[in-house]
Amino acid sequence: QVGQAAYSASKGGIVGMTLPIARDLAPLGIRVVTIAPGLFNTPLLAGLPEKVRKFLGQQVPFPSRLGDPAEYAHLVQALAENPMINGEVVRLDGALRMQP
Repeated sequence: QVGQAAYSASKGGIVGMTLPIARDLAPLGIRVVTIAPGLFNTPLLAGLPEKVRKFLGQQVPFPSRLGDPAEYAHLVQALAENPMINGEVVRLDGALRMQP
């Protein structure tokens, strides 16, 4: 998004570190997985007017709504239970890419 260079750089740094850190920690039996969430119905978004929340949810291609925190938790559980997932970034955003 326009005006989000610092935010984007910080997120890019996390994505870029995921695989090297996973490789560094592999000898210790530690896995590293990054979750890149989209728009979720959190207390922060709950403070926005309903009209704004509805608009944001409609920007998500599918499903066209805000994510539910339980869906995030479900992904965390699935990642934790699958020992082969390591060094990966998983987007959890309904294919959303914010417009400028």
